[in-house]
Amino acid sequence: MAETDYPVVVLAGPTASGKSRLALRLALEFSGEILCCDALQVYRGMEIGTAKATSAERALVPHHLVDLRDPTAEFSAGEYERAGREALESVRRRGRLPLVVGGTGLYLRALERGLFEGPGRSEELRARMRRIAARGGAARLHRALARVDPASGARIKPADRSRIIRAYEVYLLTGRPISRWHARATRPAEGFRWCKLALSIPRPELYARINARVDEMFERGFVDEVRELLRRFPRDAPAFKAIGYLQVARFLEGALTLPEAMEEVRRQSRRYAKRQLTWFRAEADFIWLAGDEAACLDQARGAIRAFVVGRHAGRKRRL
Repeated sequence: MAETDYPVVVLAGPTASGKSRLALRLALEFSGEILCCDALQVYRGMEIGTAKATSAERALVPHHLVDLRDPTAEFSAGEYERAGREALESVRRRGRLPLVVGGTGLYLRALERGLFEGPGRSEELRARMRRIAARGGAARLHRALARVDPASGARIKPADRSRIIRAYEVYLLTGRPISRWHARATRPAEGFRWCKLALSIPRPELYARINARVDEMFERGFVDEVRELLRRFPRDAPAFKAIGYLQVARFLEGALTLPEAMEEVRRQSRRYAKRQLTWFRAEADFIWLAGDEAACLDQARGAIRAFVVGRHAGRKRRL
């Protein structure tokens, strides 16, 4: 990249790996602002179940790309790309260091490289696919998608009807899988260069952290948070398809006991973390941070200093 390209630091990794805490310390040390890269933190009212930064943490360091939509709204990776690039430009204008922090790999790819925008929606096709899903469940449509687009079938959850429909729609309209179109994206963010860090946590420790986080969520009032969302928004809102929110909604409906709901949240969160690790390990250019929290902090500091401070030695810069 050109010498004038502005630095961006990414801190990625699976759920419960300690990204947010580490990012806060790095932002304070390097005059940074945090751009959240999380598909659920964009929704208002979803605080506990998404481990969103507290008001005190947001007072310490500006956080962008949170609370953008009500839980009834769909929010795509393309929309994240547009909002994220506006946030990057805003942070750059202030001479601060953008720290992109989160575990939604598709959003990060959209921000850095851009995504295929795809053909317009076909309401006729969508109506037909909704009828298929209504008869056989979203899993039936998911199986059909996986046959023509195995990559999307592996990435999209069988219950995520809206994304299944969009991926299958693109295939039917273009004759090519959406995963292949994504790989051909040609709108990289101009004027930025990327230092991409990721947290590597041993699987047993990561799973123990996930289990502890789920217990803490329920202790903090997660059930009350979901109850309030259900009072304000319809049950079929995107919020109630998310891990945690779905299980608590089923508990409140009487379909699960509370211990069953908690165990299902733990199990689905562990599975999600595994998918996140698979995604990031398949991506290029990541520097993996390993060890305890202090070791990861030291490694991150060294990587950022080499990337930002070292490259711009002798220049005046507010980083």
